[in-house]
Amino acid sequence: MKQSPSPNFNARAATVALNAVVIHYTGMKTAQEALARMCDAESKVSAHYMIDEDGAITQMVDEKNRAWHAGASFWRGVTDMNSASMGIELVNPGHEFGYRLFPTAQIMALCDLLHGIIQRHSLNAKTCLLAHSDIAPSRKQDPGELFPWAYLAQQGLGAWPEPAEQDYETPRQTEATALLSQIGYDITAPDDALTAFQRRFHPENITGVANLETIARLRAYKKSVG
Repeated sequence: MKQSPSPNFNARAATVALNAVVIHYTGMKTAQEALARMCDAESKVSAHYMIDEDGAITQMVDEKNRAWHAGASFWRGVTDMNSASMGIELVNPGHEFGYRLFPTAQIMALCDLLHGIIQRHSLNAKTCLLAHSDIAPSRKQDPGELFPWAYLAQQGLGAWPEPAEQDYETPRQTEATALLSQIGYDITAPDDALTAFQRRFHPENITGVANLETIARLRAYKKSVG
């Protein structure tokens, strides 16, 4: 593992429990450009780790410290997600510069890193993984619809909704928004929250409109994570 210390960190808030890992993409043209930005004091952004497309991992902030990766965010009532989480950046140009699939080597390195973080900090492997878009649905869309959440769930990392027959029963009015809130999303802008859920769990329908399949996946996911 490479080390490239960033000055952009501070102490975690003592009153906020560390219980999450937030996955990002760098959204820049090159890995070098992304790393330089996260290690530049003027940028005021960082992450704990960056994983290049070949699987090489660079650590920028010690896990005990609060990296500045989440920005304005919310999850399950917590607004200081920098204190509540680790931040991992995956090198990918993102939607602005040519969004593409995440290479196998990169995802394998991520899985190894996640298993270690979860073990070291006694995190809940089923509920701790979050997309940047989950915690900031009106601002962010990373790591995006090409990220292999289902594969990670197969590796014991996160959960993937598998709707049962009863999950397709006629949805109740406003059920989608209620389920999003129960799962943890900020529903101030409910269409944005729904889009974030779809980007992660129903990428065939990133519309912000809750069709029956989206409702079924919301129901199944809520049951799987409690």
